[in-house]
Parts: sequence; structure tokens; C-alpha cells
Amino acid sequence: MKRSEINKALKELEAMCEKYCRKLPPFCHFTPEQWQDIGHEYDEVRDCMLGWDITDYGMGDFDKIGFSLITIRNGNQHMKDKYPKVYAEKLLYLKEGQYSPNHFHWYKTEDIINCGGGNVLIKVYNSLPDEEIDYESDVTVHTDGRTYTVPAGSVIRLTPGESIHIQQYMYHDFNVEPGTGSVLLAEVSQCNDDNTDNRFNPPVGRFPAIEEDEPPYRLLCNEYPAAK
Repeated sequence: MKRSEINKALKELEAMCEKYCRKLPPFCHFTPEQWQDIGHEYDEVRDCMLGWDITDYGMGDFDKIGFSLITIRNGNQHMKDKYPKVYAEKLLYLKEGQYSPNHFHWYKTEDIINCGGGNVLIKVYNSLPDEEIDYESDVTVHTDGRTYTVPAGSVIRLTPGESIHIQQYMYHDFNVEPGTGSVLLAEVSQCNDDNTDNRFNPPVGRFPAIEEDEPPYRLLCNEYPAAK
């Protein structure tokens, strides 16, 4: 992705958070220049990959495959003594036409919550013992206190205020219902580790290669300089 594309996406997510009254913590507002002088007091941001995140899944077509997000809080399964949090929280921004590919998580369970804007469509499948997609068995779905069963590959529609619980090994993808507008989502989960806890089917990447065509507006969560 071009840095200019990333900057534009971050500003759109920032505006969406403001529109739906989701105030962000101070570290989300640090400039790249400020990060050069920030010391070890913000190691939690670095080590737990808090902050801004953009993904095009390595496909190079962000407007069709990808979305923008912010990790607001998180633990670290590899540094439990230092960061004992067992939970994470994110905000995600999807525009109409964007798609998050099919995947499951080995470790974390999560709730995906529609905080405002349009409707999000989430397709669900179970997984087989060999971790491939189960195209046959019914899927048990949990949405806002309701438990019910749907056929494999069913699409769950979340309007603003609604949520779905995603269990471990449950394949899911999501996009915006056409004609309803961009969506701000929240994700509440166990600790998040995007380096080791995503099984995409078919496989895709996670973090974009960046073409530096202008200065960064904000640093991404995998770009922080080491503390001095």
C-alpha cells in the first residue's frame, strides 16, 4: 500500500470514531516525531501492539480486501508476567466494498459489535478436525443473548447495536451490506495476537508492504521505534 492510502484510511477511521463518540486514548494521537522520543513508560503500547493498524492482507487492493482498526487494550501471551491482561479491545472500520477474508482463531474468542453506521454481514462455518472448512454441519450462533442454529455458510446480519460471539475454530468473514454505509465495529476478546492466532482459508498475509510516497500521519502498531 502507498503511505498516502494508509494516511487517508487512518483519518477516515479517526473521523468515524469521533462521529460515534468513541474517544481514543492519548497514545493514538502521538505523531511519528513524538514517538522518536517516547521512552520505556510506553513499552506496553509497543509490546502489545496497541494503536493503529491497516491491513490489505497482502493483496494490494485495500478498497476491496482489507480494513482499518485500532487496538485500544491488549495483553501479551508471550509476556504474561509483565502484561497480565487476559482481554483485548479493538475498533474496526469497514467501508462498503471492503471484505475481511475467511479465518478462525485457535486461542481467542471474541464478540464483534456493530457500534454504528451500516450493517455488517458475517458468514459462519464450523471447522473440521484437520482445520479445513466444514461445509456441511450446522453452526451454533450466539447473538445478544440468543442461541440458535443455522446451516453452514449462513450470513448473520448485524445492525447497529447488535453483536455476535465468535468461538474458537469458527470460520468467519465479514463485509458491509451494500447500500447501508460504512460501519464502525468493536471487538472484545481474549488477548489478541495477529502474528500467530489467525488461520486464513485460503492463506493470505496480514500486514501491508508500504510504499513511502508521503510522510506518515500516524505510526502503525508494527512500526514503533525502540525506546531510547
